[in-house]
Amino acid sequence: MLLFWALVIPFGTAVLALLAWRSLEMQRGISLIGALALLVLTVRIAIRVATEGPFAEQAGGWPAPYGITLVADGLSAVMVLLTGLVAVAVLIFSFADVTEGEKHYGFYPLTHALLAGICGAFLTGDIFNMYVWFEVMLIASFGLLVVGGGKAQLDGAIKYVGLNLIATVAFIAGVGLLYGATGALNMADLHGRLMGRGAETPILASAAVLIFAFGSKAALFPVFFWLPASYHTPTFSTSALFAALLTKVGVYALIRVFTLVYDIDGTPIAALLLGTAVLTMAVGALGALSQGSIRRVLGYSIVSSIGYMILGLAVATPLAVTGALFYLFQDVLVKANLFLGAGATKRLAGSEEFGKAGGIWRVRPWFSLLFLIPALSLAGVPPFSGFWAKLLLARATIEIGSAGLTFMVLAVGFLTLFAMARIWAAVFWSAHPEGDGAITERLPAAMLVPLLALTGAIVYIGIDAGPMVAGAAAIATGLIDPQAYVAAVLGGAE
Repeated sequence: MLLFWALVIPFGTAVLALLAWRSLEMQRGISLIGALALLVLTVRIAIRVATEGPFAEQAGGWPAPYGITLVADGLSAVMVLLTGLVAVAVLIFSFADVTEGEKHYGFYPLTHALLAGICGAFLTGDIFNMYVWFEVMLIASFGLLVVGGGKAQLDGAIKYVGLNLIATVAFIAGVGLLYGATGALNMADLHGRLMGRGAETPILASAAVLIFAFGSKAALFPVFFWLPASYHTPTFSTSALFAALLTKVGVYALIRVFTLVYDIDGTPIAALLLGTAVLTMAVGALGALSQGSIRRVLGYSIVSSIGYMILGLAVATPLAVTGALFYLFQDVLVKANLFLGAGATKRLAGSEEFGKAGGIWRVRPWFSLLFLIPALSLAGVPPFSGFWAKLLLARATIEIGSAGLTFMVLAVGFLTLFAMARIWAAVFWSAHPEGDGAITERLPAAMLVPLLALTGAIVYIGIDAGPMVAGAAAIATGLIDPQAYVAAVLGGAE
């Protein structure tokens, strides 16, 4: 039962870390071992999917569609693999970032509970169980937001939880509408039951409600405001975990459900997704330009990036879906790198606010490159990974003859470049208000090692993008024609 270990390992690690609450050293060791074990497991899952194709496992031996099903295909395998990579990077960084008080309040158990929820959402084959895993993530993420109990953290947590509770109600309502119309919850089973029924009113209603629910989790327009209001408040390690993975679960849910479950071609849902994606891109890019601190700028950049991914889903051609997937995969690494880099920057400069920091390029030029490279990738500057993601989406919009969408892809990329240039000018290039002598601290290895690894991955993907593009194209083919996924669940489950 390979897939169930992706739940057992993080939940087991969370329990062991909780039992060791008197010893921070034990918690730290248990947490890192658990993250490494999860990474090894996700590598095994990815290898099996790459060599054998999609596979499914059933809890208690109950056959699909009646039992609890976990499924790994190309998309879910890559996402859990990236989850393992980011978990290891973030936890190593946390050794130097998270205070002892925050660790005593449960940082490590909550982090692994969140990882369990993320893995469960990526691997579940049942739309109701996806709701369950969203609830696990909500509880754990709320705990991580309020660790430390600062006023800013509590304020951000209230905004975060407020909208997410509304989204949770919408999620279960959408699932109820879908079940009432089909009598099914297993997504592979729903694929067959909904074929040719996309224009029916109950189906359209359930799809619209689920777009609101998933869009709230992913920070789509107009329900995005909770993200820039909350992601700058917790520890930098928590911010990186949220930015890299938590918001991506909403994107994953949209891609999974609106390729496997719903046939949206020619329905109002396709136009709704497209309009939402364009507005999300624009609002995120413009919002980033109005902010005055690193994480606030990066928070809005998450919003614009989500818009790019949903644009690919809405255009729905093979090339567009390939671009959306490539963007999704590389953006996990880029966002983790940038938010961890923001933490290291504050450690050096004493602040992440524009006007209160500066001079880092003069004193720490090599470290500055560890922030500059992912920032350029986020903006789509060649030869880094973000360039290829935007190029694929631009080509997809040209392919369908939409000059307006092509302009949006390019314009939002330019605005993002300008936002990253503002961070560079204010924090790295400009002189520190107290002079360059104010930057004396050396970054610990726990901060530098994850940053070096993530930056190296971004550079490598950019220089040798072909294999990853080919992999994204193969996964896109499996999403557009999900027969292998359906056969793994309904015909070949273990």
